Amino acid sequence: MMLDRLESLENRYEALNRELMDPSVTSNSQLFQEKAKAQAELQEVVQLFRQYKAVTSQLGEADAMMLAESDPEMLAMAKSEHAELTQKKSALEAALQTALLPKDPNDEKNTYLEIRAGTGGDEAALFAGTLLKMYTRYAEARGWVAEMESMSLSDTGGVKEAIVLVKGRGAYRIFKHEAGVHRVQRVPVTEANGRIHTSTATLTVMPELEEREIKLNENDLKWEVFCSSGAGGQSVNTTYSAVRVTHLPTGLVVSMQDERKQLKNKEKALKVLAARVIQQDKEKQEAELGAERKGQVKSGDRSEKIRTYNFPQNRVTDHRVGLSVYNLESVINGSLQPFVDKLLEEEQKEKLAELAPV
Repeated sequence: MMLDRLESLENRYEALNRELMDPSVTSNSQLFQEKAKAQAELQEVVQLFRQYKAVTSQLGEADAMMLAESDPEMLAMAKSEHAELTQKKSALEAALQTALLPKDPNDEKNTYLEIRAGTGGDEAALFAGTLLKMYTRYAEARGWVAEMESMSLSDTGGVKEAIVLVKGRGAYRIFKHEAGVHRVQRVPVTEANGRIHTSTATLTVMPELEEREIKLNENDLKWEVFCSSGAGGQSVNTTYSAVRVTHLPTGLVVSMQDERKQLKNKEKALKVLAARVIQQDKEKQEAELGAERKGQVKSGDRSEKIRTYNFPQNRVTDHRVGLSVYNLESVINGSLQPFVDKLLEEEQKEKLAELAPV
């Protein structure tokens, strides 16, 4: 069954190669991009399948040599080659099984990171700012671009809310597992008695939508314009460039003020709002299907945590996969890869378990 599917995918890959050289396709930029994307998505599995077929063929030749060979030295060589090829075949079978796992259609997209201070007052806002720097540094270390879409500061310089757009292939696949409540345990600067405080910040992760995916009814939107403001609410310009849009059916609200022109802020607000609406619909569907895992947590409740950053113990713990590292400073400076790798590994295990026969 798997071989039949792989043969079908290889045939489709070859057909796309031919279509990409067809003048009727190359002259249509949108059609060309669609087919080029489809071809790129198949490339990895097709290359693995071709390697698998080559190794299988070589194994057949090694089998024939072992049967025909009588010289002890040549027979030993044939057996050694057979063992090596058998190991390669097993590794390629495992890689093909992984490559054939169902993929999230949003995985390769850019992604929005929406960070909000949760429980803990000023300390929560300061922690939200720490998370913002952590994710920005991690994105930049991967060669991605992190664009600040919107940010609201607290009076103490912390972050009440921030929206960042991370641009890079596969950004959503990496960041979607970071969604949820993050908890910090540390002694605030303002704490005279040295007591450890616990605060939270929440992260919501949403794929950036393409223009054709933004399907909001204008009659469902309530727009408001106002002057941009900084920390504490003071006006930072005298033009009505800032916007607020409310999606009336859901009550979702997005404010955008970072651009100087109202039209630009409207465009950005609409994209974020559409992403939020789709994300909310997705979470409702998961709840209705009885998904075992909770969706992205929106509240700042201390009990709903995915990761804890404990400053006194220099420890960061991800509670979903039971991973703890003792280099907190490095983590908050963007060294997230151990967590990323473990979470992706766990996702793969779950997908394989779902495919396994009962």
